[in-house]
Amino acid sequence: MRISDVLRDKGDRVVTIDPGAQVQQLLALLAEHGIGAAVVSGDGAAVQGIVSERDIVRALARRGAAVLTEPVSAIATTDVRTVGPDADLAEVERLMTEGRFRHLPVLVDGRLGGIASIGDVVKRRMGELENERTALAGYITGEPG
Repeated sequence: MRISDVLRDKGDRVVTIDPGAQVQQLLALLAEHGIGAAVVSGDGAAVQGIVSERDIVRALARRGAAVLTEPVSAIATTDVRTVGPDADLAEVERLMTEGRFRHLPVLVDGRLGGIASIGDVVKRRMGELENERTALAGYITGEPG
């Protein structure tokens, strides 16, 4: 199973935000799309960072409400792990678990081609496990799965 399988199911749309946008604009963007993170990108293709709800909460705790008028680049994570479309799903799970992050941009030919959340990965893995369970049950009972 590859990360491209996850993107095929969920789509390749990625919400991005310009690094110069204010944090309050980021909040509106996350709420509008019902998402937990956005990729920081000036052109929609290059990954300059990633910023999540967690980043906002930590910045608010450290600096207070003034952070809302700061640029997104002030709170974004700039050391972003990425994978290509052929990345193995088990490897993606390991990266996300060990790195303790929940969103992983996917680069296709060096350009932003999608994003996977831990929820997307778990959903795909659960579907895979259910298919295996059904096949094994059918094998044991002699009934087609």
